[in-house]
Amino acid sequence: MRVGIDLLWVRPGICGGTESFIRSLMNGFALYDEKNEYVLFTASDNGYSFQSYAEYPNMRLAHCPVPCAGQPKRILWENLHLDKAAVREGVDVMFIPVYSKPLSRGSRIPYVSVIHDLQALHYPQYFSRVRRLFLKRSWRFTCRTAALVVTDSDFCKEDLIRHYPFVKEKIQTIYVPIAETGEKADFGDIERKFGVRSGEYYYCVSSMLPHKNLDTVLKTMAALKNRRSGKPVRLVLSGVGGRQREFQELLEELEISDCVVQTGYVSDAERDCLYENCRLFLFPSVFEGFGMPPVEAMRKGKNVVMTKESCLPEVTEGKAVYVDDPYCVEEWVGKIELAENMPGKVEKFEKYGLQSIAEQYIRAFADLF
Repeated sequence: MRVGIDLLWVRPGICGGTESFIRSLMNGFALYDEKNEYVLFTASDNGYSFQSYAEYPNMRLAHCPVPCAGQPKRILWENLHLDKAAVREGVDVMFIPVYSKPLSRGSRIPYVSVIHDLQALHYPQYFSRVRRLFLKRSWRFTCRTAALVVTDSDFCKEDLIRHYPFVKEKIQTIYVPIAETGEKADFGDIERKFGVRSGEYYYCVSSMLPHKNLDTVLKTMAALKNRRSGKPVRLVLSGVGGRQREFQELLEELEISDCVVQTGYVSDAERDCLYENCRLFLFPSVFEGFGMPPVEAMRKGKNVVMTKESCLPEVTEGKAVYVDDPYCVEEWVGKIELAENMPGKVEKFEKYGLQSIAEQYIRAFADLF
């Protein structure tokens, strides 16, 4: 079987968790699938970032003459030409790792699409009207026309069925793979780069988008600063995208600019090192389709304080310290102090292992025939 993978949408270093998801999954296909071949459809400006996959005997790249950077042009090209390109490459199954399944131009190639969440339906205020309409159209079209729709959690699966009941007979939950890269970073380098010391900071991996609820964590840091006579533990924040200007204004308003370290984008090795050396991991998000960071932190033996919104209790298996009210600063302060006095424990979360998840996708592709 020859599986095509649409990577035209990937903007390296910008797409966040969705990019991490597909790169991990392709690593699993490369390492654990000895029967099938994969054709990676890349854009004119992102192919370089996937070149290493061509070193695997079961993978090859098919470069497409459209940039990932221009979304309207890219979407138009996908709908007009991707299916034809799949036919030329002899593809048996097309895998679309995101919600926007393109038109299939009569080829009868089955499409497998992943819908990671329906955030715009739950938080429409964070999206423009045009964006909401586009997402709703894409979700409905994907649920109607894909041979199989995959979701990251049972929460998202039930959410999709509630809004698009006709998808019920062709939807499947396959969790996100969370793999160890094996790469190591020296904390000495981290310490010099970001000015933090081991065990003396809280860590958070998040964008600055509104549903990530970073404002509450910043207010919590201000409360801790007052509670601890102006000497709180610092907060290290890794992530890209969102409301940078509003974020900076809130830091100044709360007088905690000296307490927060923004790393921007970090490599997996740097991120893992920051997990390993933090005092606690904080995850204030109120909506996720999966939510990898708290699982990654608990795999490093760190206590996690987080919300219990959307899929998060499901994904973390009830093993974190949860706040009942995600916006209550007083509760965050109390749960942080509780977690600081708890012993850490390494949680394995074996069901998110790379081989297991890759094999579930491989079976799902095969079951279409």
